[in-house]
Amino acid sequence: MSVKLEEIWFRYPRNPKWILKGISLTFRENEVTVVVGPNGSGKTTLLKIASLLYKPLRGLVEAWGNDFWSLTGDAKIKLRRRVVYVHEKPILIKGTALHNVAYGLLLRGFSREESLRIAENLFTRFGVPYLKGKPASMLSAGESQLVSLLRAIVLNPSLLFLDEPMAHLDLGKRRIVLSMIRDLVKNGVGVVIATHDFSLAQSLADKAVILEEGAIAAEGGSEVIFEYLGQKV
Repeated sequence: MSVKLEEIWFRYPRNPKWILKGISLTFRENEVTVVVGPNGSGKTTLLKIASLLYKPLRGLVEAWGNDFWSLTGDAKIKLRRRVVYVHEKPILIKGTALHNVAYGLLLRGFSREESLRIAENLFTRFGVPYLKGKPASMLSAGESQLVSLLRAIVLNPSLLFLDEPMAHLDLGKRRIVLSMIRDLVKNGVGVVIATHDFSLAQSLADKAVILEEGAIAAEGGSEVIFEYLGQKV
């Protein structure tokens, strides 16, 4: 078990509408969970709660056996550093793609030399060394997406949450991201993907969760997607 949600309810301030309603899910390492649903179904909010960014109004968020929101200080920081959330529209800092990927390691106390070495190895590992020296301001939307993903991976998360990771990607870059995801899971990382792309979910999911209007409409293996789509025909 990694992050477990129990009876999660959430709504935004000054908005009477519940975005999530009674959600109970577990996200584990070494598997791909795909959360599928139309825009407005609550996918992004669910990922932000599971990645320990948003506190629910009701319910329990358990991270590696700990009631996360009851923790304070170093204990809370230690667990939060085990998860990384990647936004659909990444914001990069000034400098090269390499500097962007190394920056998180610098913040965590790695030396500049070591940070750059680890980041450089990551570009090579995933077959995109040509991006290293490119200024962030010169990256295409798809290249920015790849760099933001590398920036998350370099932090060595136990769980990686990706919000619409295939947005802005052409076919070649989609293949790179799919390869990255499979490599991460093979090495023990849990990957959680929010998408409205049912075909992506079918091709990747060890576990699929279908959200409708903030509630779970179906949950199980990738076969639940076929069953769900069949009901909608």
